[in-house]
Amino acid sequence: MCIRDSPDCVLHIGSARAVILSHEYARMYDGRFILRFEDTDPRLKKTALEFYDLIREDLKWLGCTWDAEYIQSDRMEIYYEYAEKLLKNGYAYVCTCQREDFREKIHQKMPCPCRKMPPEENLSRWEAMLSGEYGEGEAVVRIKTDLDHPNPAIRDWPAFRIIDTKKHPHPRTGSRYRVWPLFAFANGIDDHLNGVTHVIRGKEHLTNQRRQEYLYRYLGWEYPEAIHYGRLKITGVTLSKSKIIRAVEEGVYSGWDDPRLATFQALRRRGIRPEALRQLMIDIGPRPVDITLSWKNLYAYNRKIIDPIANRYFFLDEPKMMIVRGVKKDYVASIPLHPNDPKGGKRVFTVKNRSGQAHLLISSRDFSRLKIGSLVRLMELFNVKVISKKKEQIFADFHSEDYKKAKQLGLVLIHWLPEGEGIPCEAIMPDGSIVRGLAEEGLCQASIDQIVQFERFGFVRIDWMDEGIKVFFAHE
Repeated sequence: MCIRDSPDCVLHIGSARAVILSHEYARMYDGRFILRFEDTDPRLKKTALEFYDLIREDLKWLGCTWDAEYIQSDRMEIYYEYAEKLLKNGYAYVCTCQREDFREKIHQKMPCPCRKMPPEENLSRWEAMLSGEYGEGEAVVRIKTDLDHPNPAIRDWPAFRIIDTKKHPHPRTGSRYRVWPLFAFANGIDDHLNGVTHVIRGKEHLTNQRRQEYLYRYLGWEYPEAIHYGRLKITGVTLSKSKIIRAVEEGVYSGWDDPRLATFQALRRRGIRPEALRQLMIDIGPRPVDITLSWKNLYAYNRKIIDPIANRYFFLDEPKMMIVRGVKKDYVASIPLHPNDPKGGKRVFTVKNRSGQAHLLISSRDFSRLKIGSLVRLMELFNVKVISKKKEQIFADFHSEDYKKAKQLGLVLIHWLPEGEGIPCEAIMPDGSIVRGLAEEGLCQASIDQIVQFERFGFVRIDWMDEGIKVFFAHE
């Protein structure tokens, strides 16, 4: 199995299907998983050195380790060798026709004048392409096919073209080569030489398969088994590499890990586990129909993985004061870090009795929701009745202590912190917005990259810790 990618951007969720399915099938049948960098288009693909390593990092994060790696710009002499063999045997020719003239003839199922040239003349033209006698766009190597083929894109398809690498230098080879293979040719040759037996790819490559079948027939090779799946989209994000690159370059996104993107780097930073992405793609499988996912699909898989292991903490967005009257003693709330693991540690909060009052902080969201006269349960503490509200404060009376009473009355649960406690925390949301507030001080015992749950807020990944904490929101 082989995963191909152009090192012109980082990988994103649209790449996951081919990568994961190819890796899974290779491991399932004790085969080899091959990583191949397609970097033979220095003019349009805009390959950059940083992407080779970033793609490798993405694959390692995904858990898709590869058994062999090939970089096509290192294999130019191999492609040249097979081009000359095809030209010599009359299966290909060098076309110098104007593009519009060739297109007109091919649509009429007619050969262009270059097609009838003898192999000797084609080899001479080939040498002229390599030596620089032809400029960019002046000569193309074409593979002979059936001119009556129903698909015009398959009729005498282009295999090599000239690129002015002084204007468009290759990041690895500079201007060493000026004649470059196109996708169908380079990958067709490599699939055979790399020992690829099965190919899983998008159905947009069906035309390339038909092209390559001519190539394989001429070279006496057996074409690998190919499985073509439909397009995959995810609502609300772009999967266009060119648009992503342009937006990053223009500062629309902060980088490849901007939470608004669907890149692997962005998913990783938000706390999406690679196992969740893997299982989602395995369950989707190589279906030929187009599929549109919502983020909720991925979140459901991720939640199953992180919910059993994510410790719980309180986070208050833009906290407001709650003063509870009628409190007769100090209260100590001892709350497990995880509700299903009572032995896994606790968070302990002390609420002081201040002359019959308890001073607490609650979230701005809860502050705005609470109505005068309503009864609510302060989680793991006691029940209160809201008496009055001011702009920054809410006043309540102590009602009862028993949780069973709260359950009988169907009271809403809200989280809280003792006044004077908490550390500054900001949560970066998937739309790029920032929610600022206070997190409980016990969060300082967690570590960077740990995924935790802010109760009644959502799962987050800890990104940075110093005098304050920065987290990235994953999902609810």
